[in-house]
Amino acid sequence: MTIPKHVAIIMDGNGRWAQKKGLPRRKGHKEGVSTLKKIAKAAGKMGINYLTVYAFSTENWKRPDKEVNFLLNLFENTIKNELDALKENDVHINIIGRKNSLPSNIVNQIEYLENKTANENDLILNIAFNYGGRAEIVDTAKKIIKNKVNVEDLDEKKFSSYLYLDSIPDVELLIRTGGEKRLSNFLLWESAYAELYFTDVYWPDFSKDNLQEAINEFHQRNRRFGSLNEDGDYNAF
Repeated sequence: MTIPKHVAIIMDGNGRWAQKKGLPRRKGHKEGVSTLKKIAKAAGKMGINYLTVYAFSTENWKRPDKEVNFLLNLFENTIKNELDALKENDVHINIIGRKNSLPSNIVNQIEYLENKTANENDLILNIAFNYGGRAEIVDTAKKIIKNKVNVEDLDEKKFSSYLYLDSIPDVELLIRTGGEKRLSNFLLWESAYAELYFTDVYWPDFSKDNLQEAINEFHQRNRRFGSLNEDGDYNAF
């Protein structure tokens, strides 16, 4: 069985899961946190080295203020409450995105969490919060300009070294729950050759078995990265 080293997940469907059950949307978001804890634990046991999840996008600020404030508070409380469990399961946390746009209390909590889990290495969990793929590419270009990188030295490898996930391999399997079939501005550079897997299952209902199904399909994919396949045909895309 081929296990992808880096799996990314667009955790979609929290609000629709709640509405389908006649519950407020915030209940779906809370349930989504519980699902993330279970999936992160399962991913580590399956041999996945890196798990990157889409928690809050740069576009999510357009949602009603009440929901945005709830999501910010939920994120902060989750950081506070889950530190011991993360360390117990040997999970190293990275928060990626535009941190300087977040409230100072959340930034402080992020720094504390990242420092306290820095030595854990069973699973590296990257949480994309206030994240956008285009924003990351713009921020990367700004870093390159600021560091006065010689244009003759700039190639894909050099560019990648300035990304948020500079020391982590590209995404091999990208999963989106909730039935939609688009990337929604998530890890655009890192997912250039990712295998895409879409499921109608809402994120709160996504289980270890669903993750295994995605990995099983990944195992069956023919990953040639633009080379010839066994029949001698091009397989670039």
